Amino acid sequence: MPAETKLPTLTAKDFASDQDVRWCPGCGDYAILNQVRKVCAKIGSTKENTVFVSGIGCSSRFPYYMETYGMHSIHGRACAIATGVKLANPKLDVWVVTGDGDGLSIGGNHLMHVLRRNVNLKILLFNNRIYGLTKGQYSPTSEEGKKTKSSPMGVIDMPLCPLSVALASEASFVARAVDVDKDLPNVLERAAQHQGSAFVEIYQDCNVFNHKAFEYATDKDSKEEHILRLEHGKPLIFGKNHDKGIWLDGNRKPRVVELGRGILADDLLFHDEHDESLAFLLSRMIHPDVPEPVGVFYSITDHCYEDLLQKQVDDAIAAKGQPNLVDLFGAAETFEVAAK
Repeated sequence: MPAETKLPTLTAKDFASDQDVRWCPGCGDYAILNQVRKVCAKIGSTKENTVFVSGIGCSSRFPYYMETYGMHSIHGRACAIATGVKLANPKLDVWVVTGDGDGLSIGGNHLMHVLRRNVNLKILLFNNRIYGLTKGQYSPTSEEGKKTKSSPMGVIDMPLCPLSVALASEASFVARAVDVDKDLPNVLERAAQHQGSAFVEIYQDCNVFNHKAFEYATDKDSKEEHILRLEHGKPLIFGKNHDKGIWLDGNRKPRVVELGRGILADDLLFHDEHDESLAFLLSRMIHPDVPEPVGVFYSITDHCYEDLLQKQVDDAIAAKGQPNLVDLFGAAETFEVAAK
C-alpha cells in the first residue's frame, strides 16, 4: 500500500490572504487578525475546512484577510448565515466576526438565538464602543454622556454589556480579551476548542473615532491595577504587585481589599468557570472602583444544536425510511391545472 501522505503543518502566514489589509493605521483590528491567524495555525486548522462569516462594519472586512472560505454578509445577519453554513456541513470550523454595532443593534436578535441554541460557532465581537465605518456615531455599548456625531449633547442610553447579554442568552462559553493584551491568544484558543457557542468580546481601539477608550486596559504601566485576570480555581487577585483582591461583602457586592492586612488569599472570591451566577456577577464589574475582569468567565459542556438536529433527521429516517423528494412534492395538497 502507498505510504500515507502527511499534510504540511500550516503557519500563521498560510492563513494570510493576498488582499491588502485596509483598516486605518493603528486600528486594533490588526492585532486581532494576527492573533487569529496564529491560533488557527496552532490548533491545526485547515484552510479548506475553515469559514469566516461577517456582517457589516470595520471588523466585517475580516474574511477578506483570511486564506480560508468566508462570506461578507449583510448587516446583523452573520450569526444566521453562519448557522446555515454549520448546519449544511457540521464538520466545518465556522467563525463569526462582528462588532458592537453590527452584533448588538440590528443583529442583537440573531446573536441571542444562536447563543441559546448552542450552535458550534466561534463568535468574536469587536467592541470599540463606536460606529467606525459610518464615521463616529454612538453604538449600543457607548458610555453614557459620550458626545458623538449622533449624540452631540451626550449619550443618554444605558450601554449594553455584551457579556451580560451573552450569559443571559445561555451561551455555553463567554470570555473577554483586549486587542493588544498578552492573554488574547489563550482566550481565542480556548474558544476555538470549545464545543458549542463560544462568545468572545474583544476590546478594540478605534484610533480615529474613539481612541484610547480602553487605555486603562492597555497602558503597560498601569493596566494591572485596572484589570482582573481570571483563572479557574484561583482567587481573584490583581495589581502590579499582586497585592489586591476581590472580596464579597454581606450584600454579595464585590469589593477591593488589600492583602496582608488581616486578609489572606483564601478569604477572597475564587473563580469558577462553571458557575453561571458568578460569571454574571463578574460581567457586572464595570464600575471605576473595581477592576474589569478579562479571560474566560464561563464555560460548560452542553449539547450542540447541529447534533440535536441531525438526531431528529436520523430518527425520522429510521421511522419513515429514506425520503424521496419527488414523492414529497406530490404528497398532498396538490392540484393539476388541466389544459383547455
